[in-house]
Amino acid sequence: MLELTLRIGFSLLVVFALMWGIAKMIRRPLAGRGGDLMVVVSRQQLTRGSSVAIVRVGEQALILGVTDQQVTLLKETSLDELEAPKPVHRSPVEVTDLSLGAHAAPISPAPAPGALNGSALSPQTWATAVKFLRDRTVRR
Repeated sequence: MLELTLRIGFSLLVVFALMWGIAKMIRRPLAGRGGDLMVVVSRQQLTRGSSVAIVRVGEQALILGVTDQQVTLLKETSLDELEAPKPVHRSPVEVTDLSLGAHAAPISPAPAPGALNGSALSPQTWATAVKFLRDRTVRR
């Protein structure tokens, strides 16, 4: 009975090792196979079947309109012209109750750092996940 259990356990181990190896080979990026000649820098979904993509080809950046039926060149530009958007710094806002003329305490734009920030237990993480799922499941 012990020998049979060991055989089954070893067989399962071999099968899982093969599955892991195949998954690693499949997930290998195409850039590793063919070089870095063409790279998708960014992609923004517009509707279910259309998007805009920025593709780097050599030292040029191509802005492409992509649909299910075709790919259209919208603009060709240099990589220097494409800049990452700068983060917007928002200062605390003072809220005024117009009926009473009283000023409330400033409202901070982000919650104070805590022990749970960034973890799966953080309320902010769950709020972000719910917002993402709402955006992805909007009926069009």
